[in-house]
Amino acid sequence: MFVGREKELAAMEKLYRKDKFQLVVLYGRRRIGKTTLISKFIEGKPAIFYTAQEANDKINLLELSKQVYRFFDIPETIGAFQNWNDAFAFLAEKAKSQRFILAFDEFSYAANENRALKSILQNIIDHQLKDTNLYLILCGSHVSFMENEVLGYKSPLFGRRTAQIKLEGLDYYDATKMLAGFTREDQLKLYGCIGGTPHYLAQVDPEESFAENMERLYFDIAGYLYNEPMMLFHQELREPAMYNSIVSSIAAGATRISEIANRIGEENSKVSKYLKTLIELHIVQKQYPFGDDPETSRKSIYQLSDNCYLFWYRFIFPARPEIESGNGDVIAQRVLFGEQLSAFLGKPAFETICLQFLRRMNKAGRLPFTGTSFGTWWGNDPRAKRQNDIDVIMADRENRQILLGECKWRNEPPDLAAIQQALEKDHLMPAYRQFYHCFFSKAPFGKNAGRLQEEGNIMLFDLEALFTEGL
Repeated sequence: MFVGREKELAAMEKLYRKDKFQLVVLYGRRRIGKTTLISKFIEGKPAIFYTAQEANDKINLLELSKQVYRFFDIPETIGAFQNWNDAFAFLAEKAKSQRFILAFDEFSYAANENRALKSILQNIIDHQLKDTNLYLILCGSHVSFMENEVLGYKSPLFGRRTAQIKLEGLDYYDATKMLAGFTREDQLKLYGCIGGTPHYLAQVDPEESFAENMERLYFDIAGYLYNEPMMLFHQELREPAMYNSIVSSIAAGATRISEIANRIGEENSKVSKYLKTLIELHIVQKQYPFGDDPETSRKSIYQLSDNCYLFWYRFIFPARPEIESGNGDVIAQRVLFGEQLSAFLGKPAFETICLQFLRRMNKAGRLPFTGTSFGTWWGNDPRAKRQNDIDVIMADRENRQILLGECKWRNEPPDLAAIQQALEKDHLMPAYRQFYHCFFSKAPFGKNAGRLQEEGNIMLFDLEALFTEGL
């Protein structure tokens, strides 16, 4: 099933309509949907879709030759291209008279086997391809390679791309389109535990309940997601044990560098180096309180960027011995039907969903003002003389307008006192002069709460509201 990706498809289509050479760099983590996006884009278009293998240079060149010959109806018996320069020169000559696409998937595999490939391609682009109609897509799953070795200023290919698309996971709204048949609550629970990776969402069986899907995917040693995060670590990283330790510490609640270092018994400086790599891989993100300058803030924290990784390292990684001894069903019952899951979904999963909702509402022009910055805030409350936080924030800094939101993933309807508290945090944002408020609740709101909304003091959103038409 293909869902979402409207923005990316539109950008690729716009470039295709231009009658000149294009180089689109498309990248993102494994399973994120790059191949599916390319396949959707090239539907009905003349295209060569070539995927490099983790094989030597000769094998990759041979496979490219087969794809090219098949596209141009040339007998393979003439033999493979002798080198990459010959292959690209042939394509350049063909592209002078016709428009076609060459999608070069897993480019890093071929480039790592032939370190000159990037320079060869750069030379061909500068002297032959730039005056043709070729639409070239370089695609890769190794995020750091694509950002540093293809897009980076030290790369031979720097400045040659006409567009770059970094593919992220689907947000909750698009992800739940793949979860038809479930209740709104279960759709959000599945998204909170599996995330927005399309390939993972495709493993969900609509004939099973939320709990049955989770037990089959995560808590069974044969489950598709049982080993997935660790397998990807082994593919991407040289020291998976250290990275596992750091990521599991973050998942367990150690969010500051000193807390992580203390938990795993390593020096801050060493942990910092590994965190940098995890950030480059977009597995971990460094966050700052809304309004803080990242260059000077001393309140930064580290969080996992993906719900699947967060769930796996919170619940599966520490329980692997029990699961592998045959007690996966027992662990699943304890996690899925206890307070642990509710707390996990409440923070940060539900807050992330609510922030995604605000972004969509903002884009649709359905909020009191147009926001230009989003985030969350934590820090000292000088009035209450204690630590405080604001779950979601949207602001227009230039016009000093701000929306403050609270998110509650609870079975009980929020009472007026809890909602009223959402109106009492304006003093934490002294740089703003016009304030708006919103309150998100898993449980439906009562009539008294509804009257607050009618008075214009606060916007109330329950689960059904998160799926408002027109987002």
